[in-house]
Amino acid sequence: MLNPSFPSSAYFHVPFCQHRCGYCDFTLVAQKDHLIEAYLNAMAEQTAKLGEGIELKTLFLGGGTPTHLSIDQLSRLFETIFSHFRLAEEYEFSIEANPLNLSTEKIDFLKQSGVNRVSLGVQSFDSDILTFLERDHRSDQIFEIVKSLQSRISNTSLDLIFAVPGQSLDGWKQTLQTAVQLNVPHLSTYGLTIEKGTSFWSREKAGFFDLPQDELAGDMYEFALEFLEEAGLKHYEISNFARPGYECRHNEVYWTGYPYYGFGPGAASYLDGVRRQNHRSVITWLKKVQAGESPIADQETLAPEERAREAIIFGLRRRAGINRREFQERYGFDLHQLAETAIQTNVEAGLLEETDTHLKLTSAGCLLADSVVVDFL
Repeated sequence: MLNPSFPSSAYFHVPFCQHRCGYCDFTLVAQKDHLIEAYLNAMAEQTAKLGEGIELKTLFLGGGTPTHLSIDQLSRLFETIFSHFRLAEEYEFSIEANPLNLSTEKIDFLKQSGVNRVSLGVQSFDSDILTFLERDHRSDQIFEIVKSLQSRISNTSLDLIFAVPGQSLDGWKQTLQTAVQLNVPHLSTYGLTIEKGTSFWSREKAGFFDLPQDELAGDMYEFALEFLEEAGLKHYEISNFARPGYECRHNEVYWTGYPYYGFGPGAASYLDGVRRQNHRSVITWLKKVQAGESPIADQETLAPEERAREAIIFGLRRRAGINRREFQERYGFDLHQLAETAIQTNVEAGLLEETDTHLKLTSAGCLLADSVVVDFL
């Protein structure tokens, strides 16, 4: 059972990649492996003031591409982590991975190190889509990699992207059918968004491509809801589907408002009611840590009402929605007292559903979740 006062989750950001894909706006550097040594030293420095033996129920390494690091480099990072943290008896230790980084030797090393969940950036099984997304693996390589991975670490998740220029509804259906045939217990599906500052942003503005119409993107999303549910993958969060017992426990910590540690450039933490975010620039983060200065770029102490409203926004991402009684007990506010107009407007619009116990998004509401949650700010 998670405790709202004592963090038992930690996130470590590994900001290295071989290539920055055109749609990616995450905190990372590509072709900068000469910085890995400094990064590993800085991670040891950033965690130096922690105690020892802090128990974690969930541990997540994201990026970037954590598996871009060599086995020796990963070993050093794990040594830093486990000099301060230890895994609870029933733990989840996740790592994000790029398919071509996963040699048999590296998979074996990850398993021996305690990793028991891998999130694999597959994105598509269509060669043309993979080329457009600037991925470095071929569709025919994925099957052997997933098979090798699952024979060692069965809790494997695949990331998939839809609403890509040139992608048809039939093409998306084929991608989902292929993913289901691989028999993985977890899938994440994300509609392609073009973020300012990415190369795709510049290319779209220059008219090199157009995103699919909203209606087609909506059809793709709705097909995923129906098809994956029929395949035994329950829709438990707006973008995530899992077989029973394989929901990502670490992400549930974020969505349910529990505290967590965050280390590395761009990483966020939520401790003692204070949200902090480290500098997104890898170089700035390194310089701050090396100089013995705080790497934190922003921090905010949330007032009780702010915490409650944030809990609504995160809680509505979960398909189970928000338990009204538990919400009031935890945050001290009645949902209707806090957001009567927002609830009424979105229920009448068919975007929210209210029962005697819960408030949750409808299927239509999932498609428009970003506009729904704005009403609760």
